[in-house]
Amino acid sequence: MTTTTTSSVDIEYLTQQVQAMYTAVAQAPEGDFHFELGRALAERLGYEPSMLDQIPSEAVDSFAGVGNPHQLAEIRPGDRVLDLGSGSGMDVFASARQVGPSGQVVGRDFTASQLAKAERLMDESGFTNVEFSNGSIEELPFDDGTFDVVISNGVINLSADKGRVFAEAARVLRPGGRLSVADIVSGEQLPESVVCNADLWAACIGGASEQDAYQQLIEDAGFTILSGRRNAYEFLSDSAQGATDSWDVKSVTLLATRA
Repeated sequence: MTTTTTSSVDIEYLTQQVQAMYTAVAQAPEGDFHFELGRALAERLGYEPSMLDQIPSEAVDSFAGVGNPHQLAEIRPGDRVLDLGSGSGMDVFASARQVGPSGQVVGRDFTASQLAKAERLMDESGFTNVEFSNGSIEELPFDDGTFDVVISNGVINLSADKGRVFAEAARVLRPGGRLSVADIVSGEQLPESVVCNADLWAACIGGASEQDAYQQLIEDAGFTILSGRRNAYEFLSDSAQGATDSWDVKSVTLLATRA
């Protein structure tokens, strides 16, 4: 199996930086970030305006995704869906509209401010088919085969052990279940100067895996990749754009199925 744990990164410090950045995303989405936020980004990534109108506007304001996993996931009424790294809940609420009252959607995140915001919006908007779970995406508290679909949007690149994330996703999916992941990857291996930069890692760049290696990790976990696409996504800051230009850092969405 391809190894993904990055020994050159201080995992505790990285976790703190990620949580600090996404606390700011939850509390002050109008601030300056390496990446774009909000409704204009969501619409450019293919989210239907009519769908966004059915989602709490504060969740849309804090949307920091890099693609649209719903376009490939084919979420259906009655499905059980897990969102890895659910943030303020936009993709969870979008999924909840698709699965309907007979389905269920769970959002998993480890940033307290994001979870608090998502849970408040869930209660205020009356979503009864949604719940949120506090913790890492490398260790999931769900039984084997619990879900029909696992989605994630711009989050797995933040993990220092991506292989473990995909193994856990495979475990909690039923046989034949679908994995739809939008994420940041690179065209070539990033240098240590970028990988060891916690600020760039928290910005979804430093942790980007080379695309072929990333796809191999998905396959090593027991998935078959069915399709993929490159997303119309760009970073904002000069440092982030520099990494994009130098190492072909880009956003892709991949659809896979569990054996």
